[in-house]
Amino acid sequence: MDSIFTILDRKDFDEPKEITFIKQYVNDEFGVSVGVQVRERDIVITVPNAALANTLRLRSPEIKKRYKIEKRLTFRING
Repeated sequence: MDSIFTILDRKDFDEPKEITFIKQYVNDEFGVSVGVQVRERDIVITVPNAALANTLRLRSPEIKKRYKIEKRLTFRING
């Protein structure tokens, strides 16, 4: 049986590249930090207000094409 140290040593703690791309894009374009969660069928982007959510929703085809994202982008407002 493996020890907890051995199991954790093999674990990849890097965040998925989609998270990095989306966070960087929103920060560069709007100067806002957002939360990003990658799920099985979609990527949830948590934004502080409805205006930003709507703007990103309109830009989602561009974001998906630029970063080669296959999953659906879902927006959640947390404000």
